[in-house]
Amino acid sequence: MLLAADVGNTNVVFALFEGRQIKARWRIATDPRRTGDEYAVWLLRLLELQGYAKEDIDQIIVGSVVPRSIHNLTVLAQKYFGIEPLIAGQDAAEWGIAIDVDDPRTLGADRALNTIAAHAKYEGDLIVIDFGTATTIDAVDFTGAYKGGIIAPGINLSLDALVGNTAKLPRIAIRKPDDENVIGRNTEDQMLIGVFWGYVALIEGLVERMRRQIGRPAKVVATGGLALLFDEITDLFDEVDSDLTLDGLAMLAERASA
Repeated sequence: MLLAADVGNTNVVFALFEGRQIKARWRIATDPRRTGDEYAVWLLRLLELQGYAKEDIDQIIVGSVVPRSIHNLTVLAQKYFGIEPLIAGQDAAEWGIAIDVDDPRTLGADRALNTIAAHAKYEGDLIVIDFGTATTIDAVDFTGAYKGGIIAPGINLSLDALVGNTAKLPRIAIRKPDDENVIGRNTEDQMLIGVFWGYVALIEGLVERMRRQIGRPAKVVATGGLALLFDEITDLFDEVDSDLTLDGLAMLAERASA
């Protein structure tokens, strides 16, 4: 079985694959200071609780946008599983895709993995939206080449900035508003309208501009934690694929072991 670790700025998601099927997954807050021993105490117990043993794992791959985390995850793999992990984008796990931007080295692992998985799963030109700590909107052409994209603050970052830089505005939860009214009658509703519907307008507007620039029909694939929330109120997405980044890791590991 394959153990894949997707390290984002907010969370690390571990997924246990059998072939291309995810059999279990676990999430922990990202902390670059967390040692391999600390990961092991947590992860080995979770494996046991779900009926798996560390001997079931014969391959490990790590994809990370937090470079400082890679060392401790490598220690976890070597010390507790006896496995030299694949690092996405390096050596046997090179991306294997065309990265058509000014400096290909600056492309984040999550965006490269999304490109690999989206091209493998969906046909034609693609626009891939990943709702993470930041929201990224990426163009992938019909050949599977990464053509560039957009980085915007994630909706929670936007809310943090609003609350953190004002004296009286309260912390609110991100949720779908009760209706489509955009004239709020209290502070909390006004904030929710501004953050939520403002974000919908942002992604719809940017995707429309990107479609015009691509000049060909492009399917929109959404992933990340808030994709399902926004899918409820916009018809922008052709596909919602919550496991896109993890699937990219599994495909990269499969290719590396071929």
